[in-house]
Amino acid sequence: MTGVRIEHTAGLTGDELREVRALLDEAFEGDFGDEDFEHALGGMHVLVRDAAGTLVAHGSVVQRRVVHGGRALRTGYVEAVAVRAGSRRRGLGGQVMAELEGIIARAYVLGALSASEDGAGLYLGRGWAVWPGRVGALSPDGPVRLPDEEGSTYVWVPPGGIRLDPDGRFDFDWRDGDVL
Repeated sequence: MTGVRIEHTAGLTGDELREVRALLDEAFEGDFGDEDFEHALGGMHVLVRDAAGTLVAHGSVVQRRVVHGGRALRTGYVEAVAVRAGSRRRGLGGQVMAELEGIIARAYVLGALSASEDGAGLYLGRGWAVWPGRVGALSPDGPVRLPDEEGSTYVWVPPGGIRLDPDGRFDFDWRDGDVL
C-alpha cells in the first residue's frame, strides 16, 4: 500500500517541500509555524506515500548538540512526525519512526524529541523514555532551564549505546522559536 523514501532535505524538490508543509499544516491543524518547519529541515526525511502517490506520513531527524555530563553529544533530534488524518491507526507513524531510529542508530549517539500528549504513546511504545532529569538550553545569554519541557522531552539510546545519568541535565543547542 505504501512507498517509503528516505532523503536529505537537499534532495527534496520545492514541490516536495511544499507537499510536506501542507501535510504538517493539516496534521497539526494549523498549529505548525514557519519556525517549526525550519526546525524540520537540514537533515534526513522519511516520506511515506499511498498507492496513489499521495504523501500520507512524514518525519525528519536533524542533528543537534546536547550537553550532558560534561560532553557535547551528537543527537538525532526527531521533528515533524505526522500522519494524514485519513491514514492514521495503520502503523504509518511506527513505520516512519522505525526508519528514523535506524538513521539515529547509524549516525548519532542518541535520539531526542519533544512529544505532545497525543504523540507520546507512539514514542513510549517504541522504547523512547521521558527524560527524568532537568532540561535546559545554551542560550545566547548562557544556560537557561526549560522547566516547561520537562516531562515532554523523550530520549532513545541505540542498543549498546551511551549510558546517560538520569539525574543529570540536558542542555540543548539554541534555536529560534521553540527551543525544543
